[in-house]
Amino acid sequence: MKSLCVIAGDGIGPEVVPVAVDALERLLPGLRTCEADAGWGCFERMGTSVPQATLDLMKDCGAGIFGAVSSPSHAVAGYRSAILTLRQALALNCNLRPVRSWPVISPQPNIDMLILRENSEGLYVGRERMDGEGRALAERQITRRASEQLAQRTAEVAALRNARRITLVHKANVLPLTCGLFRDSARQVLAQAGWDARVDERLVDVAALQLVASPEQFDLIATTNLFGDILSDLACHWSGGLGTAPSLNWGDGIALAEPVHGSAPDIAGTGRANPLAALLSAALLLRYHWQLPSLADQLEVAVSDFLKDAGTVDFADRTTRVIADGVLARLG
Repeated sequence: MKSLCVIAGDGIGPEVVPVAVDALERLLPGLRTCEADAGWGCFERMGTSVPQATLDLMKDCGAGIFGAVSSPSHAVAGYRSAILTLRQALALNCNLRPVRSWPVISPQPNIDMLILRENSEGLYVGRERMDGEGRALAERQITRRASEQLAQRTAEVAALRNARRITLVHKANVLPLTCGLFRDSARQVLAQAGWDARVDERLVDVAALQLVASPEQFDLIATTNLFGDILSDLACHWSGGLGTAPSLNWGDGIALAEPVHGSAPDIAGTGRANPLAALLSAALLLRYHWQLPSLADQLEVAVSDFLKDAGTVDFADRTTRVIADGVLARLG
């Protein structure tokens, strides 16, 4: 029996996560669900954004879904982003972010790419300091081990989808030690896995331009943490925007599905939150972590059919419940 740790989080998280859980329960009768707490609201109540009990429950379940987190844009003593804490404490070292053309909401057809983002280091290790001279400094950490782990995961995903191309994105011309280590480590692993002939490279600024100008040329993109964060948000324009952008934080034997959108406090409680990103994140959990591709296909087809039948890109007047019911009805 499969188990799922349900972490609603902040803002619209408690509105969209139950929709994804409903879908998973329909596809996986007998699914055991357990609720846990994390986020800014959790920090305000308990003094920590991720209690140890939540980490323990995630480890026990081996799979989870996280809604959204509200993080202040200024330093708050004792606070660290809940999602960063979950990623690092649970060794969720790879972040999968697919971008594909969907009916009605995508501005261009025939786009089907997957961005694999290193999820544990880079600038996101959180080592910032003031040096007393009016300068703020941040450390960027790139390790051979994390780069190799991402490349190994990239090779696995490439085999699953028979990838035609793997693009390594970096800025080694300016950051030859950190980006150079990432590029060289990843290339070596991919070559050993037999993918060398299909690997190419892009500087991150060139990749950003090409993701805007000709996104259909990309298949798999593997890159570092910050670059992956920015490029995946840019690329999700082609799949309908952040409201339909899913992701999967993926480690060894553990995974956390996470819609990319934020907590959207301006619409929280209005019933206008779009649950499609949460639903598609659940599909990633089915496909890659639980290795149930037929069920993932079923959920993605239900989303696609709903969009075809909806026939509009304007969800402003549609409630979360209407969208949820439309997709869930197609799951039977």
